[in-house]
Amino acid sequence: MQIQDLPYPDPGEPDVRSGPRFLWWLFRNQLGGQAKSLAWGLLHFGAVSTLPFCVGLAVQAVVDRSGGRLALAGALMALVCVANAVGDTFLHRTAVTNWITAAARVQQLLARRTAQLGSALTRRVAAGEVVAVSTGDVEKIGWFVEALSRFTAAMLTLVLVCIGLLVYQPALGVIVAVGLPVLAIAVLPLLPRATQRADVQREKAGRATELASDTVAGLRVLRGIGGEELFLDRYRSASQEVRRAAVRSARMWALIAAIQVLLPGLLLIAVVWHGVRLTQEGRISVGELVTVYSSVMIMTYPLRHFEEIAMAYSFSRPSAKRTARVLSLRRATDTAGSRAADVPSGDLYDPATGLLAPAGRLTAVVCGDPDAAGRLAERLGGHASEQSTSVLLDGVPLDELPLDSARTAVLVQDKDPVLLSGSLRDLLDVPASGDVDAADALAAAQCDDVLAALAQGSLDAEDPMDARITERGRSLSGGQRQRLALARSLVTDPGVLVLDEPTSAVDSHTEARIAQGVRELRAERTTIVFTSSPLLLDRADRVVFLHDEQVVAVGAHRELVATEPRYRAVVTRDTEDEATPHPQRTVGSGPGDEATGPHGVWEEHKVLEEIEETA
Repeated sequence: MQIQDLPYPDPGEPDVRSGPRFLWWLFRNQLGGQAKSLAWGLLHFGAVSTLPFCVGLAVQAVVDRSGGRLALAGALMALVCVANAVGDTFLHRTAVTNWITAAARVQQLLARRTAQLGSALTRRVAAGEVVAVSTGDVEKIGWFVEALSRFTAAMLTLVLVCIGLLVYQPALGVIVAVGLPVLAIAVLPLLPRATQRADVQREKAGRATELASDTVAGLRVLRGIGGEELFLDRYRSASQEVRRAAVRSARMWALIAAIQVLLPGLLLIAVVWHGVRLTQEGRISVGELVTVYSSVMIMTYPLRHFEEIAMAYSFSRPSAKRTARVLSLRRATDTAGSRAADVPSGDLYDPATGLLAPAGRLTAVVCGDPDAAGRLAERLGGHASEQSTSVLLDGVPLDELPLDSARTAVLVQDKDPVLLSGSLRDLLDVPASGDVDAADALAAAQCDDVLAALAQGSLDAEDPMDARITERGRSLSGGQRQRLALARSLVTDPGVLVLDEPTSAVDSHTEARIAQGVRELRAERTTIVFTSSPLLLDRADRVVFLHDEQVVAVGAHRELVATEPRYRAVVTRDTEDEATPHPQRTVGSGPGDEATGPHGVWEEHKVLEEIEETA
C-alpha cells in the first residue's frame, strides 16, 4: 500500500484482545512494506558498517606505500557511500510510508467504529479518550510499527559485523563480539521501570485531555454557574501531575541514553588498549586496528535503534491498549444485517413498550423519565446500546436490516445534537431525499434570526448560507443551535424522523411556529416527537403517554390532560400528582430562546389560547 492509494478499501478486522496483539496485527498487515523497509535498512546499515573496512584498507595501503590498494580503497569507499545514500533515502521513504499507512489504517478503523456506534460511543467511552486515541495515540502506534523494520535491520547488521570481525581479526573481534551484545542488552533491566513510568505519564495525560475536553465543551454552562475557575484549577492540577510524571519518565530515559553512551566508550577504550598492545607485538597491523576501532565507533549508530524501539514500544503499548478498547466496542445489534438492503416504509412499532407510530402521522410521545425517553428514541432508530427487542418498521425488524438501510429509514435527532464547524451550506449538505429545500427547512425551524446572527458574525459572507459556524456552534445560543439542528434533520427528509426534545431551549411563541412548520413540512411523513411541551403536543395527530416504560394511554393532548392524571402531572409539571416531574427547560441567551423558567408552562397555555382566538 502506497500513500497515494489511501484510504484502504477495507482496513480489515483487527485483533483487539490486547494492545500487543493489536500491534502485531498491524505489523502482519504491512508485511510487504516492512520487507521493503528491512531490505533498504540492510543496505543502509551494511554500507555504514563496511566503511570501517575501507578506511582500514586505505590506512594500511598508506603504511605499506601501496598506491594500487589505496586507489582500490578509494573506489570501494565511493561505492559504499553511494550505497549508503541510496539505502538511507529509500529506507526513510519506506519507513515514513509504513508509519503513515499504519496510522491511516488505525484512523479508518476508529472512524468505522465511531460510525457504527453512533451516539452510543460517548456513553461508553469518555469523549476526551476518543480524542486522545484518534490523535496522539495513532501517531505513537504508527511510530512503533514503522520502527520495527529499522530495528530488525540494525540487529541483523550487528550480528553480521560481529561475525565479520571474528573472521577478520579474531584477537580483537572476540572483544567486539562479546561487547556489542552486552551493549544491546545492558539497558534491558531498566526498560520495565521506564515503561511503567511512561504508562503512568500517558494515563495522566489522557485524564488531563479528557478533563480539558469536558471543560471546553461545558464552558458556557460553567461560566453561567460560576464554576469556571474551579474546573480550571482542576485542569491546572492535572497538568502539573502530567508534568511531574513526564519528568520522572524523562529521567529514566536519560539514564538509558547515558548508559548507551558510557558503555560504547568503555568498549572503545578496551579495544584500543588491547589493539595497541597487539600492534606493538606485531600480531595485528595498523590497518586492522583502525578497522576494528572504526567498526566499534560506527556500531553505536545501529545501537541507538535498540533504545528507539524500546521507547516506541513503551509509548505505543498504552496507546494500543486504549485503541483496542475503543475498537472492541460493539453495537448491541449486528451491523451487517440478515435481510436485503431494502428500505421499508410503514408503521413503526416497538414491542417492548407497545408504542405505535402510524405511517404519515405526527406522533408525540410523553415520558416522565427523560433517560427512558432517550433510550427509547435510540431504540426506535436502531441505535440501542444494549440488547433488546427489535423495533418493527412495516413488520420488518429494524435490527435485521443492514445498518445503512436502517439509518436511511429512520433518523434520530437526540437531545444534544452536534453542529460541525464550517459554513451553514456545509452543515445542511447531508444525504437527503431531495424533496425538501434548505430554505423550506430553515423556515420551518424558524431560523430567520439565526441567519441574521450568522451573517453579522461573518462580515465577509455575502450569502448567509456561506456564514461560518464555529466548532459545535459555540457562538450560538442553545435555542439557535437546536433550531439549526432541526433544520438539518428536516432537510434529510427520512421516511421516519424521531426528534428528542427538539425545542427544549426555545421560547413559547417560537415553539408554536416551529410546531406548525414541522407539521406542514412533514405532512404525509412519519414523525415522532419526544416532548412534554403543550404546544407540540397540541399539534400532534396522536399523543402516546408512557409510564414505567410502557404505553398506558393514547389520545389527543387535551383529552389526556382531562382524563389521565399522570399525564397531566408530567405535562403541567404539577408535582402534587403521582408522576415524575419533567426537567426544567434550559435557559437560552439568544432571540427565540426559552427565558421564562418556571413560568414556561403558563406561557405555553397562553400561546395556545392566542392561537385558538386567531383561528
